[in-house]
Amino acid sequence: MQLSEVGFGDVKPVDGYGDGFFRVGGVVFQGSILTSVKGTASWGGYQDSAPLVALAKEFDVLLVGTGPEIAHIPADLRRTLEQAGLGVEVMNSPAACRTYNVLLSEGRRVALAALTV
Repeated sequence: MQLSEVGFGDVKPVDGYGDGFFRVGGVVFQGSILTSVKGTASWGGYQDSAPLVALAKEFDVLLVGTGPEIAHIPADLRRTLEQAGLGVEVMNSPAACRTYNVLLSEGRRVALAALTV
């Protein structure tokens, strides 16, 4: 079997996460994050929709990681994101990180907003 290394170009994948942190491109971020082709920053959680809407033109789908368990996001947040024209996929944060990396490797326009596990 031949194995191929996955390339991400200039975009940094999520390469680790744990109790209260994410590691993106080798850099550790404490707390929840927002990451995309524009970089990675802290994210204030469900009440912090402004940075998500501000990036709306930069990606086609927003993955929302809900922490260790899958949960519904608040209806007002979903409404705000959908009104901005964003496709939103909700899953637990570990699955969201893996999905983000796969979509990045395919060259897709994707962003990840994730709560810690």
